Amino acid sequence: MVYLRPMDLTIAIPLLDEEESLPELVAWIARVAQAEGYSYEILLVDDGSKDRSWEVIRHLQATYPSVRGIRFQRNYGKSAALNVAFARAQGRVVITMDADLQDSPDEIPALYRLIMEDGYDLVSGWKKVRHDPVSKTIPSKFFNRITRWITGIRLNDFNCGLKAYRKEVIKSIEVYGEMHRYIPYLAKGAGFRKIGEKVVSHRARKYGRSKFGLERFINGFLDLLSISFMTRFGRRPMHFFGSLGILAFLAGFFVTAWLVVLKVCYATGLLGPDFRMRDIVDQPLFYLALVCIILGVQLFLAGFLGELITRSASDRNRYLVADEI
Repeated sequence: MVYLRPMDLTIAIPLLDEEESLPELVAWIARVAQAEGYSYEILLVDDGSKDRSWEVIRHLQATYPSVRGIRFQRNYGKSAALNVAFARAQGRVVITMDADLQDSPDEIPALYRLIMEDGYDLVSGWKKVRHDPVSKTIPSKFFNRITRWITGIRLNDFNCGLKAYRKEVIKSIEVYGEMHRYIPYLAKGAGFRKIGEKVVSHRARKYGRSKFGLERFINGFLDLLSISFMTRFGRRPMHFFGSLGILAFLAGFFVTAWLVVLKVCYATGLLGPDFRMRDIVDQPLFYLALVCIILGVQLFLAGFLGELITRSASDRNRYLVADEI
C-alpha cells in the first residue's frame, strides 16, 4: 500500500489588476518553498481583473506546476476570493498574502513553524513599521483599537493580509462580504482560540496602486457589528430579538395595567375627592406603553422568523468561477 504525504503548504493570493507583480511574486515564493523543502501549491484567485493578470497566471502555470489559477467572472471582493481559495486549499498550513509584493515571502518559513511546531491555530502578521501614507495608518490604528475592544482578540493589525492558518481553521469558517479582516474573530467563534501574532516586514509598493480607499474603514466597521451579532446570535436569533421583544411587551403591558388600575381606583373614589386624573387616552404615557407593546410583538416575530430562516437556509454565497487551471 502506498501512502501519500499530505501537502505541507498552500499559499492563497487574491489579486486584482496585478499583472506586473505576479511573476516576481511567484518566483520568490517558489524559491523560498523549495529551499525549505516544502510540498506546496500557490492559489492565485483573479478577482475580475481588467488587465492581463489572467494571461500572466496561465503563463506562470505552464512554468510552475505548483501554480493553480482561479478567475472570477466579475469582481466579488477579497473575502469572496479567499473563501473560494480556502475551499480548494490542500496544504496542512494555509498562508494568505497580498499580490502587490508588500508582503514578503521570506516570512513563510517562520509562519509555517509557528503553526506546525508551536501549535498555533492562526498567526496574524503585524506590520509594525509601515510604508503607507498617514491617511491610511492613522485610521488603521483607530480601526484596530475598536476591533480589539469589540472582539476581545489582542491583535495589533487585523488588516494585515499576511496570515497563517491550520487547515482545520479555514475549512471551518465562511468568509463573505468584507469579513476577511475578521477571520481571527471567525476562527475564535469556531472554537480555535490559540491565535498568535508575528511582526512582519512591510515593503513599499513596487507596482500599480492601492485598490482600497477610506471607505473600507466604514464598511469594515459595519461588518464588525454584523459579524459580532452573527457570532453571538447567528444561529439563535430568537435569543436576541425574542428577549428584547418580551422586555418591551412586558414594559408596555405593566404601564397600561397600572394606568387602568389607577383609573378604576379614581372612578371608585379610593384615591380621595381631591385627586384629579385625565382619561387614559389623553395621557402620553399610555401611547408610549402602546408603542412598547407593538414593538415587543414585532421583535418577537422577527426572532421567530429569523429562527425559521436559519433552520431552513441553504448555502447562500455562490460565486461564479469563469475559469480554473
